[in-house]
Amino acid sequence: MTDFAGKAGLVTGAGSGIGRASALEFARRGAAVGVLDLDEHAATETARLITEAGGTAQAITADIGDEPSVRAAVDRIEATYGGLDFALNNAGVPSTDRELTAMTTEEWEHVVRVNLTGTFLCMKCELPALRRRGGGAIVNTASNGGLYAIPRAPAYVASKHGVVGLSKAAAVDYAPDNIRVNALCPALTRTEMYESVSAGTDMTARQEALTPLGRLATPDEVAAAAVWLCSTEASYVTGIALSVDGGRRA
Repeated sequence: MTDFAGKAGLVTGAGSGIGRASALEFARRGAAVGVLDLDEHAATETARLITEAGGTAQAITADIGDEPSVRAAVDRIEATYGGLDFALNNAGVPSTDRELTAMTTEEWEHVVRVNLTGTFLCMKCELPALRRRGGGAIVNTASNGGLYAIPRAPAYVASKHGVVGLSKAAAVDYAPDNIRVNALCPALTRTEMYESVSAGTDMTARQEALTPLGRLATPDEVAAAAVWLCSTEASYVTGIALSVDGGRRA
């Protein structure tokens, strides 16, 4: 499938995990990709992997919680590639492992600032660019925490539920502009971050026992769903929260 040939997109949180896998897949299918991450080295490494494979990419270092930083990133994509056709807003942070009453206000505000406000700011800057292009697609990474509660993660659950609601609201408002907006809701995925957190524990065995398919997702599997939602094959899909969870919600 080469329906991304001649198109340009932005992937946030593209320095590792689902973001990196998605950026690589978009580029493999012909897109020019803005690889955005707070970690300059990680963004540069993803862009290097793309260009060495024959794709087109540029590394962008930005804080998605800072509007001028996000706007500059979108402006850079438009200036370099002539427009913006799609965006995967994937950057986010996990919650601290504590109950609501044990959280500090600073912890709460940090999670919400990145996960929810950051997604809002990305969309605020991306939507006008997509409108100038005559339409396009946005996918916001929410997680299964945007569909149901996860114990001891109040800020994370609240922020990801907000991402789902924000995606649905934008899908309705911007459908007349030929812009589709969807939320992606993966369960635990075997990213580098997950592997470091789960090392030396029985977390993987416990999670696999709860999953009908009997295993956790790989970043490539979640990336495939994100790429599909941005593709012409999903041209009539908007306003959904797509669960990629191996059957856990079934």
